[in-house]
Amino acid sequence: MRPTIRFLADELIRKIVSEATHILCTLGVEVHNETVLVMLADHGCQINIEKSHAVLTDDIIDKALKASPASFTLYDVTGEQTHDFSGSNVYFTPGSTALHILDSQATKMRKPVTADYINFVKVADQLEHIASTSTALIPTDVPERVSDSYRLFLSLLYGNKPVVTGAFTIESFNVMKDFQLAIRQSSKALKQKPLTVFSCCPTSPLKWSHVTSQNLLDCARHFIPVEFVAMPLSGFMAPVTLTGTLVQHTAETLSGVVISQIANPGTPILYGGSPAVFDIRHETTPMGAIETMMVDCAYNEIGKYLHLPTQAYIALSDSKQLDAQAGLESGIGAALAALSGINNISGPGMLDFESCLSLEKLIVDNEICGMVYRLIDGIEPTEGFATLEVFRELLEEGHLLISDHTRRYLAKEHFFPGPVIDRANRARWEREGALTLGQRAHREVERLLGDYEPSDLPEHAKKELVKLMTGEARRHGQDSLPPLA
Repeated sequence: MRPTIRFLADELIRKIVSEATHILCTLGVEVHNETVLVMLADHGCQINIEKSHAVLTDDIIDKALKASPASFTLYDVTGEQTHDFSGSNVYFTPGSTALHILDSQATKMRKPVTADYINFVKVADQLEHIASTSTALIPTDVPERVSDSYRLFLSLLYGNKPVVTGAFTIESFNVMKDFQLAIRQSSKALKQKPLTVFSCCPTSPLKWSHVTSQNLLDCARHFIPVEFVAMPLSGFMAPVTLTGTLVQHTAETLSGVVISQIANPGTPILYGGSPAVFDIRHETTPMGAIETMMVDCAYNEIGKYLHLPTQAYIALSDSKQLDAQAGLESGIGAALAALSGINNISGPGMLDFESCLSLEKLIVDNEICGMVYRLIDGIEPTEGFATLEVFRELLEEGHLLISDHTRRYLAKEHFFPGPVIDRANRARWEREGALTLGQRAHREVERLLGDYEPSDLPEHAKKELVKLMTGEARRHGQDSLPPLA
């Protein structure tokens, strides 16, 4: 059996959903987008254009939930399926939009540039337990206005995996959509085999900005999957109780479901988020807090109750270095998320409240993900259930190292991590240099960068991506792209 964990009783889930719906149908939600407000009015909602405010109805919420797909699939640049967001299937992706990278050589954070982003894609693309990549870093050597499109451009140019991305401007969306069309060749093919998931983030409490709501509309119109990333902060921008935070998260996310489904019924969505408790001692939003992880796992249960695939920012750390805190927070989060059945787990590689990426941490987190996959496989008897004959052989030989039973089931039963995880005895560890975790992880980063092979994307598609990105950069005052290597 697959091991699982739950935080909410069914009755409590129903109460949370009922309270969230009541809030939307009584207090309403701010929507700073006239197009969305008109759409809501056309579906029977009470609208105040001047105040950018909408009061929803039970009927529109129910219809939106019924229109929302219970699952969807994701594909890589070659069109091969990589994800099935259904049931309790679990996939890991790195965290997104870090402002800094942890320079392992200088052991300090700095602003990333194009070369850092390319190295990230090259490493992430080779990690076995990371199913998709993300627009994880914000390079500072291109104009800010092209930052969104540039990150997706580099991800698609150098990597094979699908990408979790997003846009901070309305203008970025069109070229980001065109990148995907250049790869899929038609809107129909892109709809059939989606390549990206766009993060769309309401603002707490209960507000959709013009940019984010327009991004949500644009994605819906092109059937590009979206993940809702509501971010209520317990004790600051949300009730201090975890149940109160869950009510707010549910209301904010349901409002996004409504907008996406009235724009285009059937738009693929992930019921996601990045909530956190607020640490009043330091005025920070700890993603590694156990209460933050509990809220993540709990709203996943609400999403499953509503028959929606789910996402969460979890399996990451608030530490500033690759240290014990980074490991314990990321490991606990990854295990809880997988045991809860969160479909898309965003976070590996991230430090410092989602603001810093470490390639070395991404390497370590990949091993954590591998261990977690073994965990949720559970313990099952095999056709070679340990019988009398196996024990007779054990007693006769004194071991089972080369027995047929061992050779048949070893790879399935035991997970063997890569060289970043030290399992050697002390004598061997010392002979091999007595390397620290950070040193082993950095060595693995260097190996992967050396082993990288160009993506399988056809050359004509790569040239089209470069052409589109170059045109976008010139439109914003940059005559040429940074060196691409």
